[in-house]
Amino acid sequence: MKFDPASKIQDLLQFGEYGDVNPSVTDSATFTFMQAKTMLDTFHGEAEGCFLYSRHWNPSNKYLADALAAMEGTEAAWVTASGMGAITSAILQLCNAGDHIVASRTTYGGTFAFLNNYVEKFNIGVTFVNITDLKEVEAAIKPNTRIVYTETVTNPLLEVSDVRRLADIAHKHNAKLLVDNTFTPMMITPAQLGADVVLYSLTKFVNGKNDCVAGAICGSKEFIASLIDVNSGTAMLLGPVLDPFRSSSILKNLHTLHIRMQQHSRNAMYLAEKLEEIGITVNYPGLKKHSGHALLKSIMNEKYGFGGMLSFDAGTADKAAEVMEMMESEGVGYLAVSLGYFKTLFSNSGKSTSSEVPEEKQKEMGLSEGLIRFSVGLDSEIDRTFDMIKKCLKQAGMIK
Repeated sequence: MKFDPASKIQDLLQFGEYGDVNPSVTDSATFTFMQAKTMLDTFHGEAEGCFLYSRHWNPSNKYLADALAAMEGTEAAWVTASGMGAITSAILQLCNAGDHIVASRTTYGGTFAFLNNYVEKFNIGVTFVNITDLKEVEAAIKPNTRIVYTETVTNPLLEVSDVRRLADIAHKHNAKLLVDNTFTPMMITPAQLGADVVLYSLTKFVNGKNDCVAGAICGSKEFIASLIDVNSGTAMLLGPVLDPFRSSSILKNLHTLHIRMQQHSRNAMYLAEKLEEIGITVNYPGLKKHSGHALLKSIMNEKYGFGGMLSFDAGTADKAAEVMEMMESEGVGYLAVSLGYFKTLFSNSGKSTSSEVPEEKQKEMGLSEGLIRFSVGLDSEIDRTFDMIKKCLKQAGMIK
């Protein structure tokens, strides 16, 4: 039977200790023990079902982590206070001083900054590659390469990673494949394609409300246990723990993710096709002309569509600013960073979420200064939204 992430979440029976249909929120930093030996066993990771201290585990975070592991089909998961908390903890757990990482050159700006500027203090080397060129990926691997790092659909250029082939390459060289799946939850399940670790900014589509910042790491029981080991676990010792109240609200939102992803995808496809009709060149993986379209179709769970992210080029940063200001004034959505919100969000990537990437690197990867990235919302009447966008494009002189 084909893996279905929504059904895996639906199959979970998670309820509170009093029969509450929503699991109770754990409002405690520490937990009591009836026997001193049980506390000792918990410190050693040998007491199943016992909680010690909320930086390590608490029931609310465990409920959310279990649901995310079910969604990804991994043995375990752990939730963090931000997407960057998840990314940095996973990378630092796997790499030691002197190790090497091969990473996609097109990636979220914060991730790029961490890999390009931060890990060098630990003498960890990073080679950035065109992740769609598998020969270039393999050629970049060294004897000390520990990680191949990518995003399923990259930010902001929407390149599609061949997760299966990348996993084969990484494993051939005894490296781990880490995949950030923030843009494509449920659409793609990287662990089912061979990825070792799946990472999320839960802030985005998974939560869908832009009311919190959170992240997740999904992987094997062994890897998650190593992350939260009280003596050597990166996540345990650096402490990026998610607040249990936020865990509880994200868990409830997770149960509507499949419906939301379908609507995000329908709306994005509509806008992409309509914009193309009026002469705007659109970058959207759902369009057959997109270089990654066929690959995405081969690895995706089709009923969730091609996602809610698209972009087009306004030519210059000034023109992009003009168009975005018009769209916000017209009511299309908000000029704001982030994505996965129920309202449409748009931003000029080179001047916002990818601003950490130097301009010469932006040009190398094909990121134009006028690129406007859209996170298409859950609009009920997407044709009305298109009419607003069309009006703004006319006023800006981009179409007749």
